[in-house]
Amino acid sequence: MLDQALARIENLRVEFETKDGTVVGVEDVSFSIRPGETVAVVGESGSGKSVSSLSLMRLVEYGGGTIAGGRMIFDRKDGQELDLATAAPDLMKTIRGNEIGMIFQEPMTALNPVFTVGKQLTEGLRVHMGMSKDEARARALELMKQVRIPEPERRLNQYPHELSGGMRQRVVIAMALACEPRLLIADEPTTALDVTIQAEILALVNRLKNETGTAVMFITHDMAVVAQMADRVVVMFRGNKVEEGPVEQIFENPQHEYTKALLAAVPKLGEMTGKPLPEPMKLFGAVDQKIAPIPGENRPLLEVRNLTTRFAVKGGFFRSTVAQVHAVEDVSFVINKGQTLSLVGESGCGKSTCGRSVLRLVEPNSGHVWLDGKDIIALGQQGLRKARLDMQMIFQDPFASLNPQMNLSDQVAEPMRNYGTHKGADMHKRIEMLFDRVELPRNFMRRYPHELSGGQRQRVAIARALALNPKLIVADEAVSALDVSVQAQVLNLMMELQAEMGISFLFISHDMAVVERVSHRVGVMYLGRIVEIGSRQAVFENPQHPYTQALMKAVPVADPHRRKKESELNFKPIPSPIHGLDYEPEPSVYRQIGEDDHYVLITDSGY
Repeated sequence: MLDQALARIENLRVEFETKDGTVVGVEDVSFSIRPGETVAVVGESGSGKSVSSLSLMRLVEYGGGTIAGGRMIFDRKDGQELDLATAAPDLMKTIRGNEIGMIFQEPMTALNPVFTVGKQLTEGLRVHMGMSKDEARARALELMKQVRIPEPERRLNQYPHELSGGMRQRVVIAMALACEPRLLIADEPTTALDVTIQAEILALVNRLKNETGTAVMFITHDMAVVAQMADRVVVMFRGNKVEEGPVEQIFENPQHEYTKALLAAVPKLGEMTGKPLPEPMKLFGAVDQKIAPIPGENRPLLEVRNLTTRFAVKGGFFRSTVAQVHAVEDVSFVINKGQTLSLVGESGCGKSTCGRSVLRLVEPNSGHVWLDGKDIIALGQQGLRKARLDMQMIFQDPFASLNPQMNLSDQVAEPMRNYGTHKGADMHKRIEMLFDRVELPRNFMRRYPHELSGGQRQRVAIARALALNPKLIVADEAVSALDVSVQAQVLNLMMELQAEMGISFLFISHDMAVVERVSHRVGVMYLGRIVEIGSRQAVFENPQHPYTQALMKAVPVADPHRRKKESELNFKPIPSPIHGLDYEPEPSVYRQIGEDDHYVLITDSGY
């Protein structure tokens, strides 16, 4: 019965009531999904991808939307067809999670912060499958192992805030798979994940699909993921379907201008082979010629030596320190003026903690950080406050880092007010200039963060980071949640600012193709240590450490004929970074490769 569609969306129209009148989220969309088939729905943010999936789950109503027209026919387990658009709320409760599973994009909002991971994983199993407490716990453990969460027994008793972003996303995926649904809706499930975990999650979803005949509706803006996963592709643009076809046809012979532009903007690993310097990315079919490759200067701006940061693990009756998380272990690197060093690695490897330790947002245990000759670690509170004029941070989630109660003009002005660098008309002029620099219309200055898309919010965060004219910006996964087209614009903007103002970037990312595009030098992190560091060319074209080689192998390629097989992904489970108080780690010892400043760790890093 594979020809019989499991779910059919026919002429769906979804409307939202706002203060300015009715907004159409999805205008007129039709497509079907068959059992054992993966249909990828692609398009940039605001195109109506997520609204279509939330309509299928009938969750769109909780977000202020109304299904204004069309039908959504779902073939249930008992063989009956049901129009989800008109199904009763009680019936929808039994279908959600049981027959239709959903992996949400933002794991922190999808998980309940007051319940343990174990409680949330077992809840669906006990409600829908009638399992006992012990049976549900055993199944939850099995699911945690399936999505490759290290130390699953310990994780079951932890709360969501105790896990990294990648771990939380894997928990959400395990919850969606718990009851073996007939239809799995995956809304950007790998956006926040590293290449290695992404490769394994995609292989896991593929394996489940093949074993159980589950149909998958995969929503993404990552065309390489589409090439890896999809059987058929639906391209959406401004609430309408503009193209649909088999995955090979969409990649080899796209018909619609928008599909062509989307494919042109995808950064591809290996495109920069033989090019020693960063270069701008394609912007919708055309290269942005304003930026020439940026050489930077050959004098150090930031020097980090033997940086070590550990977190205490509390336990026992008196909540005393029983162990330590070795988040950053003996890390050293140099960033030259006007250049970019990228740190790459899996979630939990210590990239973000390293960036925060450099700015002393997290206090390191030991090590030295010199910024333009100033010892940042030795500074007192007053000195550190002054030094922060020169170093700023762009956080991963712009919605969390912007204040929802302040308009955008005040948010960009805040650093200047704090430091008294500009006042009155002078400040207003500078805010306008910053909005122009990040290519946001000036009438946005009166808006609030919730009125902007993800890409626009990230631009505000960049404008705020630039307000004080810093010498160094730490960009922590600054483009990981953005669409291809917006990502290209934001990265080009960052490179333009680097060329004009001589800013240095510590760029923290897990997207290898983006890193290859923007970096002068690259450091690969694993379990708190840098295992390989060198020029971008050296690391990408001649990777020496087995972990770097595994990372490169895991990157999905935007070509449906070059799909990765699960057998190719032979990742070792990540050892725990938690050690007892008596543990003495070895210092990091490196071997130089060739004449270049290319170094590989020879201390045993566990890989």
